[in-house]
Amino acid sequence: MSDSPDARSLLSASSQLNLTEMDAIDDKEFDIPQVDTPPTLESILNELEDEEEPFVLEDNCVLNTDNMDAHSCDTSSLASSDSGDPAHLKRRRRTMDLNATVHGSVLRHSLLKGISAQIVSAADKVDAGLPTAITVAGVIAVGTSHGLALVFDTNQALRLCLGTKATGAEFGAVSALSINHDCSRLLCGFAKGQITMWDLASGKLLRTITDAHPPGTAILHVKFTDDPTLAVCNDSGGSVFELAFRRVMGMRSCDSRCLFSGSKGEVCCVEPLRAPPDYRDHPITHYSLLAMASLTKILVIGLKPSLKVWMTFPYSKSDPSSVPQLAWQFVPVQKTVNPILAFCKGDTVHFLLVRKEETGTIHVIKQKQLHLSCDIISLSWINSRTLVLVDSHEKLQVVDRPSQEVLETLDLEQVQLVYNSRHFKSLATGGNVSQALALVGEKACYQSVSSYAGQLVYLGTKSAHIMALRNWRERIDCLLKHEHFVEALSLAWSFHEGTAKAVVGLFGDPVKRKGVVGDKMVEILFQFAEHALKKCPEQGKIQVMEQHFHDVVPVLVDYCLLLKRTDLMFNQLYSRLVENMVAKGVFLESLESYIVADRLGHLTTPIMKDLLAHYHGNGMMDSLERCIVHLDVTSLDIQQVVQVCWENQLYDAMIYVFNSSMNDYITPMEKLFAVIGPPLRAGRGLTDEEVVMGNKLLVYISCCLAGRAYPLGDIPEDLVVQVKNQVFEFLIRLHSADSLEEEEVFPFIRTLLHFDTREFLNVLAMTFEDFKNDKQALEYQQRIVDILLQVMVDNPDFTPSQVGGLFTFLARQLAKPDNTLFVNRKLFDQVLEFLCCPDDDSRHTERQQVLLELLQVGGVVQFNEERLLALAENAKFYQICEFLYEKKHLYDRIIDCYLRDPLRKGEIFSYIHNLMSMPGYSPEEKQMVKDKGLQHIQELVTLDPSKSADLVVFHYAKEVQQIISELQDDQLLFKFLNCLLEPREGHHSGTNLPLERDLHELLLGLLCRFAPQQLLSFLQTSQHYRLEEAIQITQKYHHNEATAYLLEKKGDVHGAFAVLLETLKEKLNLLTAEGDRGVEGDGRLNKEESDSESTLTRVTDSLNDIIALCHRSSDNLYQQQREVLWFPLLETMMASQKLVKGLNAEHTFEVLKELTMKVLNCMSSFISLPAIIQRILQDPVYGKGKLAEIQGLILGMLDTFNYEQTLLETTTSLLNHDLHWSLAHLRAAVTRGLHPRQDHCNICLQQYKRRQDSAEEIIVFSCGHLYHFQCLQQKDSGWGFTSEVQQRWSCYKCSSSQRGRGGLSTETKRGRSTSLAQTRVTSVYHDAGAEAHRKKVVVDATLDLQQEQSWDQLRCLYRGPSRLSILSELAHCRSNEKTGLLIPAQPGSEIFQLKLSPPPLLEE
Repeated sequence: MSDSPDARSLLSASSQLNLTEMDAIDDKEFDIPQVDTPPTLESILNELEDEEEPFVLEDNCVLNTDNMDAHSCDTSSLASSDSGDPAHLKRRRRTMDLNATVHGSVLRHSLLKGISAQIVSAADKVDAGLPTAITVAGVIAVGTSHGLALVFDTNQALRLCLGTKATGAEFGAVSALSINHDCSRLLCGFAKGQITMWDLASGKLLRTITDAHPPGTAILHVKFTDDPTLAVCNDSGGSVFELAFRRVMGMRSCDSRCLFSGSKGEVCCVEPLRAPPDYRDHPITHYSLLAMASLTKILVIGLKPSLKVWMTFPYSKSDPSSVPQLAWQFVPVQKTVNPILAFCKGDTVHFLLVRKEETGTIHVIKQKQLHLSCDIISLSWINSRTLVLVDSHEKLQVVDRPSQEVLETLDLEQVQLVYNSRHFKSLATGGNVSQALALVGEKACYQSVSSYAGQLVYLGTKSAHIMALRNWRERIDCLLKHEHFVEALSLAWSFHEGTAKAVVGLFGDPVKRKGVVGDKMVEILFQFAEHALKKCPEQGKIQVMEQHFHDVVPVLVDYCLLLKRTDLMFNQLYSRLVENMVAKGVFLESLESYIVADRLGHLTTPIMKDLLAHYHGNGMMDSLERCIVHLDVTSLDIQQVVQVCWENQLYDAMIYVFNSSMNDYITPMEKLFAVIGPPLRAGRGLTDEEVVMGNKLLVYISCCLAGRAYPLGDIPEDLVVQVKNQVFEFLIRLHSADSLEEEEVFPFIRTLLHFDTREFLNVLAMTFEDFKNDKQALEYQQRIVDILLQVMVDNPDFTPSQVGGLFTFLARQLAKPDNTLFVNRKLFDQVLEFLCCPDDDSRHTERQQVLLELLQVGGVVQFNEERLLALAENAKFYQICEFLYEKKHLYDRIIDCYLRDPLRKGEIFSYIHNLMSMPGYSPEEKQMVKDKGLQHIQELVTLDPSKSADLVVFHYAKEVQQIISELQDDQLLFKFLNCLLEPREGHHSGTNLPLERDLHELLLGLLCRFAPQQLLSFLQTSQHYRLEEAIQITQKYHHNEATAYLLEKKGDVHGAFAVLLETLKEKLNLLTAEGDRGVEGDGRLNKEESDSESTLTRVTDSLNDIIALCHRSSDNLYQQQREVLWFPLLETMMASQKLVKGLNAEHTFEVLKELTMKVLNCMSSFISLPAIIQRILQDPVYGKGKLAEIQGLILGMLDTFNYEQTLLETTTSLLNHDLHWSLAHLRAAVTRGLHPRQDHCNICLQQYKRRQDSAEEIIVFSCGHLYHFQCLQQKDSGWGFTSEVQQRWSCYKCSSSQRGRGGLSTETKRGRSTSLAQTRVTSVYHDAGAEAHRKKVVVDATLDLQQEQSWDQLRCLYRGPSRLSILSELAHCRSNEKTGLLIPAQPGSEIFQLKLSPPPLLEE
């Protein structure tokens, strides 16, 4: 071992492992067989990808490593000894979303084969035992269960075997290891509590420390600090000790100091801050910081210059079995590098930034925490941005700290991780540890994971594994190896843009980085294209081949454009794809989306040709057009493109090609006019295709005149004026280029006017907006207007609407303040004559509308108003008249316009109302309109009585009498008054009309004549009539129901009864008369039956009215007055029954019998049964006959009596049963004895019998508290004093605690302190030996909350409907008369109280 340990430092931070070939193992000493050509670690790390077969060791233990592919979450790391089948390593291929973040395989996981083989061999050959701990610095040290420490160099060669089996038997297993920073010393902690220090250069034992901590506890951790003379250890008692190594005069010693005692909380993890070589001079290193994790919190302490606690931090809630973890890392934050402590217990990782302030204090700042959905058992930093975690399911997760994203997950199950549970339970020393520490120890694997300079080593039961971050090329190649090209490109692009996570091996300079990554991406693109062509299915459906290339080609195009390498795409890639026709087609089609999005503006000529041919050949004309209008057309064969466009109606593309390639803006117009001109001239309708062309033409002209390119973009600035002038020149041509002799002048303007006059004029109007000071343009404007007038005026081909549209357009132009147009006034007069022609009834509304529009945009200026008014009145253009009258403020004339206009008659009401209500009109104008309305009131009421009535209420309230006198027709008057007097809601509901009573009585008379069915509802809702007059009116028209209602309202019940009885008699007479006719004739049976049915119905209704009247009145009458009402009614019914009985009308007789029974039943509520029977027997109708005739009546009455008697008895029985049941249960609850909790008073805290010779009263509450009567009296816990016996006490202790807690809870009497039975016991004691006298017990009763709940439960036990609720009525009625059971109708809504007479005194 000639090289210094530093020179051979395994896993140096700055370079990859530099491993030479492995030396032979010292098999003479250990008798370990050599492995044939053992591989170097370098070869494992770099050549592992190509290894297909598992590496077989001598003992047939199959060990295999394999790199994780980008999308497999359960990558196998190592086949366990019972799983020799490599089939589980087959990867499933998955499709990938292009937008998803791809990280690829971030970690390189490798088996340390040399070390693994020798661990297994040492266990077999020399009984070294199973591995228990591992640590890495410049060398790798592995501790075993038989007390040995095996030290390997960077080539995995065994250099030292420290310790012997004898010491192993004495000290137990190696439970912790630590190497100092210069790799010269190794500390070993043992399961029985000893610590040894070894010289790694010579292999000598330097110290054996047996008294550093209390005996009988295992060493869980031993760690060097940055100071080689200082270390810390943590034992299974949960204590932490500082070990200071001394060497005085050649004697080595060790001083121990307790930093944390396990009695204050057990520490199960310690981590000193050790700076890497680059940061050895960092100012924070002078404090020698140590982080400790107990089961409840973490502490950060400084060992130097003196011991000081800098911070404590409690954990959030977590599972008691979760293992606390600590890990330090120097992290650059805001241009400074400071250590961050990561710690966790459970699923949340917290980060604390530790910084030294200028004042010399240490400041700890909490950083953003990280939440994961797993229980973490190991936590390590692999670099300053990336953490590696292992969860309790042995899944390893690589997490990016800034983004909190999980980059990769690996399965460590087959590593067979070594756990430290034996040491945490301290089994070697008898298991004397707390249950909490033993529970945490179940998942503890602190000694199986060691991190050093960006690499992690994991210890398995038969192997050792190493993890390191792959560099960026390796990550990409890993995906390429599995043919995941899309993911490889996505990952490479993230490297290119600097968004990738956990990147190793790339430049910081963006330009260099993009250059290097770009070259790699180009390489991948070629590989991908070759692979796609090679793997293309040669047979089968064309769709399968298309799908194959659809998955490939758009990706190639996308990345070529992202890399701005169109040369690559059009030359090398395209030339390869052309070989396959399907690939070529897919490529050309995929270009469309990029062209339309303006990501690709120029195509090379060969590709443009192929694109044209492919789209044309496959009928993809819309796509072709979309592409052409976005492309630079200099590379096109113009003739060919124009021909293709014209043949396939791609007018947008054709216009674009002419415009952009030849600056020709006129030829496209000529071509389009040639198509839509002839059919329009011939007067036939256009096809849909021709309409589309016409619309395109209008939009194109509009764009050219506005300086915009068609279909998108802008015309070059130097061409704008030229194009505008060219278009105008074209439009005002007298004849087209290839005109025939019969062609009319100005064919282009004529065609556009025929196609869509309004839109063409709109295009011109928009263009004229832009003309300000352009003299040339203004000349064109005048010229075009002249042509329009020449073409359209006096031309029968154009409708009034089209001509009107032209003049509206002109009027708008003329009304502008800066107008320069000139139009002959005579033309306007001519148009007016044309529009107002009274003889022409066709298009009347259209002509009026056109003229109105013309006037509204300022046409009045062009017309003589008097003449216009005369023409409008003549042509019955009432809207025009209204427009002109409005200008002259002749509002009363407008009313005539509305009344004459059949289309707008209904709007007159809102017009009058608005004009009368709104401000802005003078009183004279309003009066004029009011008078005019009054003149036409008969007409308005006829038109709509309801709206007229509203108008009268709002504006003509004083003229009501005049209006009524003008309305000659009674029927019309009735409708008007009905609307006028109906109740109104809102603002005018209370408007008082003059002589309102007279109006109501007038309406009453009209109702009697025209709508008697509404009479009663009117009388009930209206309050404005006089009773006497109303009675006279209803009597005059013989409306008996209404008269009876009014008489009853007046208070004359007997009068009302007489009127209704008279009505009933009339209807009964009709019924008997019909019966007579039924006997005489047989032929007209059906009609008679229906008449008889309706008469019966009328009789029933009439009877119901009388019974209702008698019911309403009987409550306020004496017995005698009641009889005057009810008996005549009964006699009438019985008499008619007698009359009908003689006839053969069975049905009628039965109905009358039922009705008579109904009268009797109703009477029985108000008149005694004996009186009724006596009256029946006195009746001459029944008196002379036999009893059998009235038998039915009397039996019916007796049935009713029996029913009511049974009902009463049943109800009483139920009430009595419920009452007895509840009182019995309550009494049982009340008389139960009370058991005091203590034998002393809760106020004075003395025994309840303080003195033997005096009599003292004590009070016991249901809560179990006991008091002296005097003590309670002093504390004033009474609730009011009526007398001594009735005073009600509350428990002092319970009520005072409730007062403190909830304020006035005692007032609600719900507290537990209010007892069901407060027992006051008076006892008298004499000298010893004297007889005990009696105790008196007095019981008073109220309910507290718990007892009330019990009471509710008792009630719920009774399954039937809650009959107790009936008693609530009794409670309210009888509470003042006597003490009773009070039950609220809704439990809990009132305070429940129960008062019982006390039980008899108890004798002892």
